[in-house]
Amino acid sequence: MADNGGAARNGSAGRATVSLTGRHLLVLGEDLAGDDDAACAAVQELAEAEEVTNTRDAERGAASRAHPTYFAELGVAVADLSAQQLEAARVDPRLLGVEPERVQRAIGGPLSEEYLHGFHDAAQFLHSRIAGVAAGAVPTRFGDTDKLTWGLQATGVADTPETGAGTTIAVLDTGLDLGHPDFAGRDIEARSFVDGQTAQDVHGHGTHVTGTACGALAPGTGRRYGIAHEARILVGKVLGDDGSGTDADILAGMSWAISSGAQVISMSLGSDIEQVSTAFEIVGRRALAAGTLVVAAAGNNARRSAGNTGFVGMPANSPSIMAVAAVDSALAIADFSAASSTIQGGQVDIAGPGVDVYSSWPVPQGTNTISGTSMATPHVAGIAALWSARTGATGQQLWAQLVQVAQRLPLSSSDVGSGLVRAPGV
Repeated sequence: MADNGGAARNGSAGRATVSLTGRHLLVLGEDLAGDDDAACAAVQELAEAEEVTNTRDAERGAASRAHPTYFAELGVAVADLSAQQLEAARVDPRLLGVEPERVQRAIGGPLSEEYLHGFHDAAQFLHSRIAGVAAGAVPTRFGDTDKLTWGLQATGVADTPETGAGTTIAVLDTGLDLGHPDFAGRDIEARSFVDGQTAQDVHGHGTHVTGTACGALAPGTGRRYGIAHEARILVGKVLGDDGSGTDADILAGMSWAISSGAQVISMSLGSDIEQVSTAFEIVGRRALAAGTLVVAAAGNNARRSAGNTGFVGMPANSPSIMAVAAVDSALAIADFSAASSTIQGGQVDIAGPGVDVYSSWPVPQGTNTISGTSMATPHVAGIAALWSARTGATGQQLWAQLVQVAQRLPLSSSDVGSGLVRAPGV
């Protein structure tokens, strides 16, 4: 039984307050998770509610605030609990965990003012890391061309014959600019899980990461930035226009993605919480069993040039969710990219291009170049779809393929896991 509330350790300033909604997540045991009627009855009893919404029966959307919601594909519910009900739930043997519902945020974007102030130190840090590599092992520095982004070159996407056809990628983020010309004619299903908002992206983050994971082969203007350009796209708006969203809305999006047959879920979101969430770990495990690989951003809470390596945050720190670090165009670890922590599951699993990444952006701007482990994550998600198309692998097998073929880098595994994600060869 777990109750993962309270404060979370901040990578640079001791402890930080975690934003909570006041509701709680209930993680049901395996016996109940396979029986919708029994699960809903248990949640109804624990919350003393008049009714419980079962996502398998209801129209998909934001989790109801009026009464408890049970995410059937995940075996997790969200409910308002009184102090007495919470105390009873924490000792109920039918539950694997009870934890407060948190607010999570998009990870990445334009380089922060603090980052820019420290850019000189960061540049010196990266130079020293590269200079310290044995002669002959220094990676090539990549750069965008008029045809391709540096990330597509570095990961081998530029040379693979795979297109992602026959696969489905779910991007759970701030939505997508549904009128963006680079996505015209694509097989896209978009749904909002944020109460009162449509799936249209006005923030920009969701459009950017979707563009990297599965943007066009031949965008209307500029260089190619998309990876799985023939994949079916599920756009789940789980973060609002301000870039933040609740655990329940994220879980609602995950439940929908799994039920819709996604081989890969890309989540460039999280919280600087070092403790593993029982809810997200169980969900990651159940997703793998259902044939869905969940890929999440490791976090941007490091400032390596100042001696702070940060830590992998939630939900990427769940052992069953693939945590993605960011490297730059010289294949050196990004100054902001979180390192592995000592807790079980808090390890970086793989790395992707995450510095100065060019991709789609809501019109009229159309494109943008931003940085973060958020930008590395859709590189991994898109390439995962290419591997699934090539081999038919899903779930745990797909995870194993990605880490086995990753390009080993002259960096610590605590920083980049197995190394740089690589697309299937010719």
